[in-house]
Amino acid sequence: MNTPSSRTSRPWGALGAGAAAVAACAVCCAGPILAVIGGVGAVSAIGALWIPALAAVTVAAVTGILVVRRRQRAAACHTAPSHADLGMPTLGPPHKGSTPAA
Repeated sequence: MNTPSSRTSRPWGALGAGAAAVAACAVCCAGPILAVIGGVGAVSAIGALWIPALAAVTVAAVTGILVVRRRQRAAACHTAPSHADLGMPTLGPPHKGSTPAA
């Protein structure tokens, strides 16, 4: 008959279950972890190309704005200073023979 005291203890049983759990977790989580690492790598590659491209577009836009403003100033209409006689109205009584305004 087997008595509880006659059983041999298995110290590796709990350790084996823990190792199996770690292995199962590694197998289960490996795909998402690799996907995140790959995504970070892809975003870094895009960022490495995007930031210089964004800087080049900004420089081109600022240059374009400056060229357009310079052309608009050159094409702006300038008038020569001159004296314009507009004639002042008289505030006296109406002239004889004129008809009153309706």
